[in-house]
Amino acid sequence: MPREAEPSNNERAFILEALQDDIRLDGRALDSFRDIQLSFGDEDGVADVRLGKTRVLARISTSLTAPFPDRKFDGIFTITTELSPMASPAFEVGRQTETETLLSRLLEVALRRSSALSTESLCLLAGSKVWSLTATCHILSHDGNLLDSCCIAILAALQHYRIPDATVRGEEVVVHSVAERNPVPLAMLHHPLCVTMALFEGGEKVVVDPTLREQQCCEGEVVVTANKHGEICQIAKLGGVPSDALVLLKCVDVAVAKVKELDALIAKALERDAAKRDIGGLMAELSAENAR
Repeated sequence: MPREAEPSNNERAFILEALQDDIRLDGRALDSFRDIQLSFGDEDGVADVRLGKTRVLARISTSLTAPFPDRKFDGIFTITTELSPMASPAFEVGRQTETETLLSRLLEVALRRSSALSTESLCLLAGSKVWSLTATCHILSHDGNLLDSCCIAILAALQHYRIPDATVRGEEVVVHSVAERNPVPLAMLHHPLCVTMALFEGGEKVVVDPTLREQQCCEGEVVVTANKHGEICQIAKLGGVPSDALVLLKCVDVAVAKVKELDALIAKALERDAAKRDIGGLMAELSAENAR
């Protein structure tokens, strides 16, 4: 099975020695993210995130289906990740790596189990017809911190997506086309975001948004998922050296501050995209037609 190219002994020693003096190879501060570029596609629910050299594309799709027998009033929300050899030679088509398994589980807890999306709002006819919503994350380039990139991309795509409007007439569900009715936004309950931190020097030094080389040289990782209100959704300690409780509390404080910045960045990107699409106030007219 192919493996990611490991840093040489000299490269590893150089990275660790620089971090002792609080210096990172790309010149960032220890608590700084790389430059984040967020853009949206022409279709609703397509978000392209570039975090340094890491690039992720998220896409939202929906279809009508029957609900699970034990969840008759809830729609279905699924998150899938696609890691291809184009992103890294360590990834193979049709073979799930440990990285992909861990990424899927953390995204599942961060976005689905934290009830970021109201699955009840996806129900059209209890026990019969619900929306099945799938968020697919394609990894296009891998240079570290895939989790944060995927989380930003999926959350931005969910907020950008517009689901077709539908009418229930007795036992019949009528899904309206865009020409008939303007699609409606998803019912988001809150906006959780992940912040990954690498641990060095016995777990005493914390580095935010580690690159691939920093992740290969670190002694452990901590992932904190929170929303802009400071509510903690997940804390994951991914192996490595033991961490002191005070270090974890510091990680939580740093993560909450970073989540507020990331949430504001997503909100601004959505505003820019909405302004670009709203040609001559057309969206306001369509909304008024829906209201009538």
